Amino acid sequence: MKSFFSLLLVLLAQIALGQTKVSGVVLDDTGLGIPYANVLFSDSSEGTITNEEGRFYLESDQNYEAIVVSFVGFETKIVDIEKGANYNLEIVLTTEAATLNEVVIYKGKTSKKNNPAIDILRKIWENRRENGVKKFNQYEYNKYEKIEFDLNTIDSSVINSRVFNGMEFIFDQTDTNSVTGKTYLPIFLNESVSKVYGDNVENKEKEDLRGNKNSGFNSNQTLIAFIKDLYADYNVYDNYLKFFDKSFISPLSTTGINVYNYVLSDSAYIGDKWCYNIVYYPRRKGELTFKGDFWVNDSTWAIKEINLQASKSANINWVKEIYIEQEFDVLNDSTFLIKKDYFMSDFAFRKKEESRGVYGKRTTLYDNYEFDKPKGEGFYDQEVDPYNEKIYNRDDNFWEVNRLESLNKDETGVYKMLDTLKTVKAFKRLYNVGTILASGYVEFDGWDYGPIFSTFGFNEVEGVRLRGGGRTYFGQNDPWRIEGYLAYGFRDDRFKYGISGKWLLDRKLRLTVSGGNRRDIEQLGASLTNTSDVLGRSLASSAVITVGANTSLTDINLTTMALELEPAKNFQVRFGGSYRTLTSASNEFDLSYVRPGATDTVATVEQTELSTIIRYTPKRKTTGYGVERTVVNSGDFPSLFLNYSTGVKGLFGSDFDYQRLQFYYRQPFLVGGLGRLTSTFEAGKTFGEVPLGLLNVVPGNQTLFSIFGTFPLLNFYEFVTDTYVSTHIEHNFNGRLFSRIPFMQKLNWREVIGVRGVWGEISEENQALNASFSNPVLRAPDDQIYWSYSVGISNIFKVFRLDAHFRGNYFDNPDARSWGITGAFGFNF
Repeated sequence: MKSFFSLLLVLLAQIALGQTKVSGVVLDDTGLGIPYANVLFSDSSEGTITNEEGRFYLESDQNYEAIVVSFVGFETKIVDIEKGANYNLEIVLTTEAATLNEVVIYKGKTSKKNNPAIDILRKIWENRRENGVKKFNQYEYNKYEKIEFDLNTIDSSVINSRVFNGMEFIFDQTDTNSVTGKTYLPIFLNESVSKVYGDNVENKEKEDLRGNKNSGFNSNQTLIAFIKDLYADYNVYDNYLKFFDKSFISPLSTTGINVYNYVLSDSAYIGDKWCYNIVYYPRRKGELTFKGDFWVNDSTWAIKEINLQASKSANINWVKEIYIEQEFDVLNDSTFLIKKDYFMSDFAFRKKEESRGVYGKRTTLYDNYEFDKPKGEGFYDQEVDPYNEKIYNRDDNFWEVNRLESLNKDETGVYKMLDTLKTVKAFKRLYNVGTILASGYVEFDGWDYGPIFSTFGFNEVEGVRLRGGGRTYFGQNDPWRIEGYLAYGFRDDRFKYGISGKWLLDRKLRLTVSGGNRRDIEQLGASLTNTSDVLGRSLASSAVITVGANTSLTDINLTTMALELEPAKNFQVRFGGSYRTLTSASNEFDLSYVRPGATDTVATVEQTELSTIIRYTPKRKTTGYGVERTVVNSGDFPSLFLNYSTGVKGLFGSDFDYQRLQFYYRQPFLVGGLGRLTSTFEAGKTFGEVPLGLLNVVPGNQTLFSIFGTFPLLNFYEFVTDTYVSTHIEHNFNGRLFSRIPFMQKLNWREVIGVRGVWGEISEENQALNASFSNPVLRAPDDQIYWSYSVGISNIFKVFRLDAHFRGNYFDNPDARSWGITGAFGFNF
């Protein structure tokens, strides 16, 4: 991803406005920290809750002379403070003599019976569907969103670091965060103004972007879309809140009483509404929960204000803090509408208090609500030009009028600082390193070299393989792109190459023409459904470490041409044609076939194929408006694929007539608080007689990598079919089970289970075409469904996954593996 966010990853590895600031720790009389204790400025509603170690930070623009510290079962304590900064206070609470029996509350349990807080919670459940814009047939409102990234924990060691040589001026912008008390440096700011329309009758919503501005990286839609997906919209009334691809249990959830403790803390007027204040905190460590409090109206049972702070022990990577504030306005006595939403996260490699990181902050303001104004037919389906350059270049007057909140001193300074920073050579070097790590390409003027991660490979035919390539790149909205590569195998002493080009003819319809040619060594059958990418190459083709020799490789010469369009959002249609020749690349593997009606054999398959491919990916989010787009929410949307292809005998010397129909469906599910389930279903049939090179190979996996969609215990070409049905189901519990085991809680491991199955058959006619009777022997899983299952642990050291696989049947197949181990690296929240 060519964006400034890549720079943040590198900085992570390297490295006062309020008038009253207080920080410290709250302890019991044995010296242990008290989690979730209340800390408020005296005679005010401004306060916070201690974290799991009992630590807190509190800041206000007002002058206060004392703080009030309290927790159920302990005597309330008033602590005098000085004006200005009061850091590292140590506050000891003593147990109330009259409530010694209630100290068990401190250990994480509040009663589920006769608890007034839970009685109020049940009232919220009964009335939650009656609040907000969902109460009206149609709605529209203005939306202003501000997203900021800051380096935090700025101290002398950071300021004097060699990384920032020549960039010392940026530290003039440092300030103190009002939630954590850490010093921070703003480094990125993005603002957007939108008009949002919705129709609850048709269940549709549309957001019309009116203006967008960011500090130093104008029109960077990839970064903007990535951040927006990272901080996706949510509704606190829902049972589960999705952040960073995880399902957190909402404190307002109907299952909340099983994972949260609730305490009725206070009651007061907020505006002219009498409200109750409820404090909540987790019953157990390691779960995806929050701590905080909320104010709820006593008649409508609608939330007036709510604060959520993720538990530090929550099983989520690279994020040390999550803090959320929401405020609601009263439209009338029965309707509360969201007015402000503030979301802050602290990205860091470690969760220790002193560790450095990057704050990500999103502030969203809502205004000018209007209701029950139906739009014309097709309004929500109407497509406009997706990229209007004027939107990303609004003048200062536009922002002065449309901002719903003025920028503070630090935010105003970010724009000027980034403009200056881009001229500094040291910053340019740092940005280039981040771009290479994020995109895999080295940038030059007008073209990129890469991907660098494909430079080295190995297989039995080529031996050590070196590869170099590149692509044209003038910007993320390029209307055309050419890319290619050149590779060399030291064992077969041959060069291979691939080249392709794409041209976007119509941006609105996404009408694209493409073509290319590739001559290379390939492991076919890496997936059941066909790929349309002429430069696509499976991991199995050049994996350095494999189980057994990988000799079943094909020498392929492939030429393709295609026309693609997107008549509706995320609905793609592709008309293509290809010509390919397939020859065995190894003497130990045979693709030759017996010529129909004759006895001689043919070593090379020549085939011309025409295809129509339909892809539908609802809820997919993309960025970029050029010939190539970046998928923002990869793996987080359903995917349907339908391919009808036909072989044309005689065209360009083509050998076979046939028809092939293939269907693929992938669906991810967030199963409440139980993690993520991903399922796939594939089916296909080839009508007509075809040789091995044109059959469907059940994708084996002889590598040591965990590759979704393959069968890890099958060898390459162990099963070959012309008719097949396949399924793969995998569930990641996200640590839900391990979090209940005390000695495993701190490991933050995540449990993964999976099951795979495939049934298929191959006709006698297609068997008879095969000229090889030994390597491979054509067999299909037609006696019974071949299946295997796996158990695994992910998130080992936050980046590694290990799976153990077990075969369910077909143990008599040659060289059949009954079990095996695979692993994978990845960066996941």
